[in-house]
Amino acid sequence: METLLHYFETIPRHHRVVFIVGGLSLFWIIEGLIPLFRFKYNKWRHAMPNLFFNLTLLLINLPLAFMLLKTADWVVMNNFGILNWLPDIPLWLYVILGLVFLDFFGAYLPHLIEHKVRPLWMVHLVHHTDHKVDTTTANRHHPIESVIRFFFTLLGAFIVGTPIGLVMFYQSLSVVATQFTHANIKLSKRIDNILSYVLVSPDMHKVHHHYRLPYTDSNYGNIFSIWDRLLGTYMKLDPRDIIYGVDVFPNEKQNSNIKDLLIQPFQKYQKPTYHPKKS
Repeated sequence: METLLHYFETIPRHHRVVFIVGGLSLFWIIEGLIPLFRFKYNKWRHAMPNLFFNLTLLLINLPLAFMLLKTADWVVMNNFGILNWLPDIPLWLYVILGLVFLDFFGAYLPHLIEHKVRPLWMVHLVHHTDHKVDTTTANRHHPIESVIRFFFTLLGAFIVGTPIGLVMFYQSLSVVATQFTHANIKLSKRIDNILSYVLVSPDMHKVHHHYRLPYTDSNYGNIFSIWDRLLGTYMKLDPRDIIYGVDVFPNEKQNSNIKDLLIQPFQKYQKPTYHPKKS
């Protein structure tokens, strides 16, 4: 465990890029073999705007990483944060608790807030207006949201009191986990259900991408499902009944165009009158 944390403490930037590209490539192949939905689409054309937002995420997060480093160094040096206030615990438990709490403050909480605060929801909409959710959707976030999410991660590192190695370990797991939960893959109901008791499973997260409430406002978890289950935001829906998109932004053509997606947070709602069919 110490070796693992040491690796992530000094992880080179290009290794972090490998996690993103490697995960995308792996799940891209798997969803082609066992798809949940057989979308009638040009997979590469659909991926282009999503990959663009993956790039903007990298361009934003990599330069800001020094702030995470400084914050993590400060909390360790000053013995600040939840982990540093706990009595002596085994390293394995220290790591698990760190990951679980980072998942709450850095992912679940901002995700919940984005759905409840109108200006933030308008920014987050870019992620939800994908009508063909697949593994490339994972990091389809408007640049403004990427900045917002970064500062929540910073807040999480500060409150939890995590060393930089644990923060980087969490972020790397988060990248692969979100690619997995967004991937258009079909697991057996039994396996998916068992998985969802601890981790966010693909079917569990797909419910969050259903185009209508109350399902859109559920299953906010990123890696762990514990927070949804404890805080009452967990919901189930048969995958066959899931329709992707958002009912107030029904234009699939606009929702697939980079230019339109960049200005989408500043647009007005349309009247929710459409009833889309699965492709």
